Amino acid sequence: MRIIRVFPRKTSATPDDDLVRIGTEPGLFDEADEVHVSVTFTWDLPFAERLVKAWAYVAPVRIGGPATGEAGGEFVPGRYVKQGYVLTSRGCPNSCWFCSVPKREGAIRELSISEGWNVLDDNLLACSAPHIESVFEMLKRNKKAGPVQFTGGLEAKRLESWHVVTLRDLKPKQMFFAYDTPDDLEPLQRAGRMLLNAGFTTASHALRAYVLCGWPKDTIAAAAIRMQQTIDAGFLPMAMLYRDNSGRRDPVWQKWGRQWARPSIAASKAEKYNGHGFDPPVFGAGRKPCWTFRYLSESWSTLRKDLKTDYSDSF
Repeated sequence: MRIIRVFPRKTSATPDDDLVRIGTEPGLFDEADEVHVSVTFTWDLPFAERLVKAWAYVAPVRIGGPATGEAGGEFVPGRYVKQGYVLTSRGCPNSCWFCSVPKREGAIRELSISEGWNVLDDNLLACSAPHIESVFEMLKRNKKAGPVQFTGGLEAKRLESWHVVTLRDLKPKQMFFAYDTPDDLEPLQRAGRMLLNAGFTTASHALRAYVLCGWPKDTIAAAAIRMQQTIDAGFLPMAMLYRDNSGRRDPVWQKWGRQWARPSIAASKAEKYNGHGFDPPVFGAGRKPCWTFRYLSESWSTLRKDLKTDYSDSF
């Protein structure tokens, strides 16, 4: 069956074969048995609906993707993400306030394991041990085809010693953890110690962490502290800016977040911040320690300079 897949926008995971169209109406010679409009982001839905109407003249059109709220089915390699990107499970047993995955996909569902090297699972480590072992074995087979990566994310509090041993052998190019809420910090620090003790290094930038920023009442000063905490835990942070269903982001947050979205700039920032960690001053008995005025003043000075710098978008 000839299926043309239409995507409102291109991302790093968008497939690139001859039957893929990006944000465009049908051309004169487009022919298909079916057209699938795949929508990842809710703010692209109005545009996607226009694409559905435009492509209805070519073939029957189906619309799907995470933005529609429909649960995903069995993973088909190369259809909605490029070859080498794989999903071996869907769903997540957690109920994070900002995440739609549990509502859309439910608790963890293990899928058949396809061949690839970049794992996109929402929460791979929530799967059963035999499934995780099978995924690791698949990645060992495919290391030469592409660099092993875990860009979907690994949950720090579920990381176990046997995971670390295998991850060390896989030598991933990058694997992402997350620092979304305050209770993520201690597990992230523990995971950092385990991975660094196993032989991973901060210089390799293989240890990454998504850091949620910019939600209502969040501040740039507080986000800067979370970035420093992530660096201190051994991870190179990547800012994940909060968006509501409209997709709008505050311009100030957007500009600040760019420095933590591009790895080369984030690495430079991490080197600059190292050595300027949290050194709580000593107060009299009964007084709670606070962050040093030196760190906060230096951070704010750096941030003011960053806000005047035009960084290129990483997407």
